[in-house]
Amino acid sequence: MISLAVQDQSQVAEARRSASDLAGRQGFAEADRGRVALVATELATNILKHGNGGEILVGVYGEGPDTGIELIALDKGVGISNVAASVTDGHSTAGTAGNGLGAIVRQSHFVDIASWPGNGTAVLARIKSGRRPEAHADTSAIGAVSVPKTGQDVCGDSWGLSVGPEETTLLVADGLGHGPEAAEAAVEAVRLLHRFGGHRVPVLLEYIHGGLRATRGAAVSIARFQPGPGKIIYSGIGNVAGVLSTNGELRRMVSMPGTAGHNARKIQAFEYPFTGGLVILHSDGIASSWTLERYPNLAARHPTLIAAVLYRDLTRHRDDATVLVAKW
Repeated sequence: MISLAVQDQSQVAEARRSASDLAGRQGFAEADRGRVALVATELATNILKHGNGGEILVGVYGEGPDTGIELIALDKGVGISNVAASVTDGHSTAGTAGNGLGAIVRQSHFVDIASWPGNGTAVLARIKSGRRPEAHADTSAIGAVSVPKTGQDVCGDSWGLSVGPEETTLLVADGLGHGPEAAEAAVEAVRLLHRFGGHRVPVLLEYIHGGLRATRGAAVSIARFQPGPGKIIYSGIGNVAGVLSTNGELRRMVSMPGTAGHNARKIQAFEYPFTGGLVILHSDGIASSWTLERYPNLAARHPTLIAAVLYRDLTRHRDDATVLVAKW
């Protein structure tokens, strides 16, 4: 994902251009690129009008025929008191025509909004190529944001998942340092997840540890959900975080010290009872001390939007930042 600051009117055009260019690289036709550009423009304009500035994340989601462009608008403004009314054309709190959010909904295949009075707004919009926009539910169980450190072209973090018949395995890898060499280590960790994902969690992490020896190394976290026995199996090396959230209660899982690929004196897996809620993995570009108390009903939102809100408020801005959220 790329992060685009929206602090003045000139940056609205930059957001529109960047989103349209990404859509073009993904093979979007001219009309579809126009829809992406319009959504980016409306999101950026709303950030200026109602959020006193913020940022837009632009990226690609999904695989194969389900691939599309996603735009995430984030601000820390006054928030929206009535989200349902705000997406109705003609509703305005800024003396305008009130068509902003309504236009975003009409031009997108999926929109989700999280907002709290006094605590800002986050809007997720997804657009597919070659299909007439038609609002539909997005039942994705997993979502993420992954943003490079300011000034870097590539993100030194990566994330992945492996889905089996009876379990789902999540991974976040934080390559040591920043830039292309960190990204190489993180991407290799994801490749090894797909190659050895059928093994038990500690064995999988052993394979990743061995496979990263030729790279600069990475901090790695793995969480495997097994719905049958109702548990999470977790193993981590380095300064990475894994958190379970059930009914608003947080439980932080245990990672061991070291760096995968170089120094991992002990690889150990821990089991946690889990029958439903959120599983959140994040790199150390996200502050480790946080709660969900300031975000009423956040767990009801799309997993990608949950990840984006945590990124908005917890990113350290001096490191790559990745948040992966699974919702069961």
